[in-house]
Amino acid sequence: MPDIGLITCRRLPEPDPDHEVLSNALADAGIATGLIPWDDDSSRPSDYNLCVFRSCWNYFEHIDAFLRWVDHAERVVGLANPAEVVRWNIHKRYLRSLEAAGIRTVPTVFGWRGQKMDLHRILAKEGWDDIVLKPAISANSSRTERFRPGQIDRAQRFLDGLLKDRDMMIQPYLSSVESTDGERSVIGIDGAWTHTIRKAPRFEGEDENVSQAVAVSDEEAEIADRCLDSIPEEVFYIRIDLIRDDEGRMCVSEVEVIEPTLFLSQSPTALDRYVSGLVRIVG
Repeated sequence: MPDIGLITCRRLPEPDPDHEVLSNALADAGIATGLIPWDDDSSRPSDYNLCVFRSCWNYFEHIDAFLRWVDHAERVVGLANPAEVVRWNIHKRYLRSLEAAGIRTVPTVFGWRGQKMDLHRILAKEGWDDIVLKPAISANSSRTERFRPGQIDRAQRFLDGLLKDRDMMIQPYLSSVESTDGERSVIGIDGAWTHTIRKAPRFEGEDENVSQAVAVSDEEAEIADRCLDSIPEEVFYIRIDLIRDDEGRMCVSEVEVIEPTLFLSQSPTALDRYVSGLVRIVG
């Protein structure tokens, strides 16, 4: 019987850059793996000793079905990360809980499904003219668009169309993503911050452009620790995306504990920690 099921989906929207290096490393450690598409009715979580979220990147299109599958898998075998954390993380309203805990986040105005929103009025109030619109439940930058000054009428049409059937987010476009600092992804595995990756801005249909691994700074670790304290259960892995605002203050843009790319190819140390942690869990 395979030891670990790597949770995926039947049709990947793009390749998983962590899959090959992780599967090979687990095999070298004596751990057999199998791909388990959550959206395939023939998949059986109980065939494994543990199921680990990896590339279930279409979950946002079928939220209720996905959460039912998650609850079932946790009952019959166990998950990394746990179902309660998945529910906390699946909707970006968690940014509000981080903010309530005193953690600086990217400024965000939420729009709820079916709501009518006057974008001109909102931007005048917030003082924004260069914005990003994105769904509050999404993956792989799906339906994420930037609108520059002079494009607000087009942005309004985009927002109106998506608000018909989903919650949306309005955020300022922070120009620091174009600097050498960029957006930074801090990776945590099995209780330790292992590495940071710098990322270029990414919108729907674009490839991800990332740096090599760099050491986690004290500033990044301090913010990441505070985020970790705000999550409802202990997690095995986590990715926290950080970006500086126009005043140079570091803000949380995302916390990813469901199916993030962890950039394991860029950090052999992180890969080793991931594998040794899973070996310990499955015993």
